[in-house]
Amino acid sequence: MTFDEYLTQKKINPDQFRAGEPARYAEWQAEFSQMHPESFTAQKKFLINDIRRKYNNR
Repeated sequence: MTFDEYLTQKKINPDQFRAGEPARYAEWQAEFSQMHPESFTAQKKFLINDIRRKYNNR
């Protein structure tokens, strides 16, 4: 699973997130590539909710 697929699954628009917060996107992408998606979700749970509200993928 790619990071963009993960974001889409979490109802986050990857293009808007990348454009709106490129530094955070790059940081999260690097971290995601080094751990299991469930571990990433557990680590970033509350932050993911904030990002979802900002860059909703509907």
